Amino acid sequence: MHMETLQELLVDEIKDLYNAEQQLLKAMPKMIKNATSTELKRAIETHMKETEGHVDRLETVFEALGEKAKGKKCLAMEGLIKEAKEMMGEDMDEDVMDAAIISAAQKVEHYEIASYGTCRTYAQLLGNKEAARLLQQTLDEEGKTDKLLTKLAESQINVEAMRPN
Repeated sequence: MHMETLQELLVDEIKDLYNAEQQLLKAMPKMIKNATSTELKRAIETHMKETEGHVDRLETVFEALGEKAKGKKCLAMEGLIKEAKEMMGEDMDEDVMDAAIISAAQKVEHYEIASYGTCRTYAQLLGNKEAARLLQQTLDEEGKTDKLLTKLAESQINVEAMRPN
């Protein structure tokens, strides 16, 4: 597809994000199942509920852009999820597995933060305040989750993973 405008690029990126969030929703239950830390399970469960809201919010962004809500296969998210599944198939101590799950989750969060930030900026430049506001709201939630995962890793999970069992 030939794109000539920033508007077309924005719509294409939103389609990518829409699919990325849907892929993530399917992958998160396995992360919850493999996590052993109660706090980590809770953080992923909470973010899974937020992710459902991200999908709904993206549908509203599509409306604000005058487009039909439709995804475009996100190869980046597919790769991140594939890597996480492969890692969760490894034989690891529980604490090490929790540290690995945080690593995988933060890779996803950082991808989403970059993508939502870019789309928000495009929407701002194009004067679509509603789309920019909605994208910023999701960006804030992604950042909050990333900070929570860092806190869990640094204060507890990575520390426990350092100790041999």
